[in-house]
Amino acid sequence: MNRYFAARPRDGAPLRLFCFHHAGAGAMAFAGWAGRIGPQVSVVPVRLPGRESRLGEARITDVASLFDEFDEHLGPLLEQGPYAFYGHSLGALVAYRFAEHRIGSGRQAPVGVVVGACMPPDLPNPLIGAGHLDDEALLALLSSFGGVPEELLARPKWLREMLATTRADLSLGRALREGARTPLPCPIWAFAGKSDRVATPGAVAQWERWTTSSFRFRTLAGGHFFVRDDELPRVLGELLAEEHLFAAAD
Repeated sequence: MNRYFAARPRDGAPLRLFCFHHAGAGAMAFAGWAGRIGPQVSVVPVRLPGRESRLGEARITDVASLFDEFDEHLGPLLEQGPYAFYGHSLGALVAYRFAEHRIGSGRQAPVGVVVGACMPPDLPNPLIGAGHLDDEALLALLSSFGGVPEELLARPKWLREMLATTRADLSLGRALREGARTPLPCPIWAFAGKSDRVATPGAVAQWERWTTSSFRFRTLAGGHFFVRDDELPRVLGELLAEEHLFAAAD
């Protein structure tokens, strides 16, 4: 099985949704999505190196290397029918920039890009600039936003790994922001947590400026990590079925 994918695409679904996780996390951020999003969507969580089953692999911190890897390992599946991206926080920047890369290189484009808990690339981001902090300060910042699962606090080795992965991911996020250039010609949908103090609803709504196509914005209950809750995949599945984005590629 392709090491980038935590699950194989499900046969028979009209749309494949490739999901990119937030900084310091992995594909388990999307655990349970397949059972909540509905039968028309095949959820394909993408696992970056340096975490979970890929813990021994070098983390990627530059955009060119990331896209080279994606072209090789994700590219063939992206040519096999309609697909969309969902990215949460750091993953939103990954989703936007990879869509930009696909379109700019003349490859099959996503029928939509969905971003969550992330302000657009041209707005200040309090987490992206935190990669220089030492472990104690970075842990305090992440904890203040609810980004540290309780079980990690009792496991110092796992906690250190998570902080090292987060720091590398924030470096990648900074590079992704700096290279952002143009609005996408495909729809963008944006989700924000009502109580998110990192990517506030007002900031997330400004993704509207980053598409020349249609735009939808919605707030959900929760803070920055509402990706862990049941509401997002359920609502997203309903909206995808309602909009029939997969029909746009026919």
